[in-house]
Amino acid sequence: MNSALVGTYGHGTENDFVIVFDPEDQNNLSSKQTAAICNRVSGIGADGLIRITKRDGKWFMDYRNADGSLAEMCGNGIRVMARYLVERGHQSAGIFSILTRDGAKYLSVPESGDISVNMGQVQILEGEITAANNGKVWSGYNVNVGNPHAVVFVETIGDVGDLKHPPVVRPKETYPEGVNVEFVEFLSNGELQMRVHERGSGETRSCGTGTCAVAIAATVKKGMKLPARWVINPPGGRLVVDIDPHSNATLTGPAVLLADHDLEPFLGK
Repeated sequence: MNSALVGTYGHGTENDFVIVFDPEDQNNLSSKQTAAICNRVSGIGADGLIRITKRDGKWFMDYRNADGSLAEMCGNGIRVMARYLVERGHQSAGIFSILTRDGAKYLSVPESGDISVNMGQVQILEGEITAANNGKVWSGYNVNVGNPHAVVFVETIGDVGDLKHPPVVRPKETYPEGVNVEFVEFLSNGELQMRVHERGSGETRSCGTGTCAVAIAATVKKGMKLPARWVINPPGGRLVVDIDPHSNATLTGPAVLLADHDLEPFLGK
């Protein structure tokens, strides 16, 4: 393990990450080390860690949740990774792809400003689900965005209460590896407000794949036809999701790099 390993802290709509640039694939951090880095009390503090490496000569996003568990994809995280690659001179601005555990994702990355990423097909799966929190139960949608989501619509976002613990989602067997849960309110201006509890990370300020799940669920709930565009407001900011006639979602939003940190103190022996 390289004792001089550096992590770069950044965020997309306040969904925050530590980026580790490891193109030679020499620093495969353990779950324990990842959790130590992401710990908000004793570590740097983040919703997840992204190790940038290569697979077959192409950029690969090795994404880990805050608890160290692996995740297939992260819509906010991949934009932050793309911003890192361009800002640090490893990749030219423009359109390029990043490999993930959910396949290749294509991004449009300007020198500055919002980044768009083609998130692939979003799909509502059969079967009703329920999510319970704060003494209330809502029915909703089981959505696949390469990772699992349970999307429920509430009268007002205040009904959700605190999300210090994972909401109870049923039927439990629908999500054997856990699930991201989105609570959504339709706003009077036609936009959506949401809160999210992410598996392995807890409540986060935003969730890119979650906004895509919310967009397709809102389209179906409103009886709309595709294509559709939704402006979605998680606590951390504003994101735009476009869904084409084939249910492919494009997520557009900001990505910011803030500071570099020495990771050696969190790596252990």
